[in-house]
Amino acid sequence: MLILLDQITKFFLTTTVNTGAAFSIFTGQRFFLIAISLLVILFILKYYKKKEYQLSLTFILAGTIGNLIDRIFLGHVRDFIDIKFWPVFNVADSLIVIGALYLGYKMWKKSHS
Repeated sequence: MLILLDQITKFFLTTTVNTGAAFSIFTGQRFFLIAISLLVILFILKYYKKKEYQLSLTFILAGTIGNLIDRIFLGHVRDFIDIKFWPVFNVADSLIVIGALYLGYKMWKKSHS
């Protein structure tokens, strides 16, 4: 459902495109970014069985797949959320950030218990 939400919002709301990753790093490095995305997906699938991390990994996985779909089929990622003081981003980017923050919190909490 999260991947579908990402793709639908990009279809209707795209205002700009990005051939790189966050903050336009690795601009024009499509195949490198596809390879990194595939490695992230494999890593997540390896650790997905750990119950305490499943929600955060689901968010990261959905965001990674959402942007990977764009990179494979369009050659760029579609962005549309513009809050003026930050680079334009999309639902997939938001899912990755939320998942990463939550994963970091869960790992920190586990190490301090």
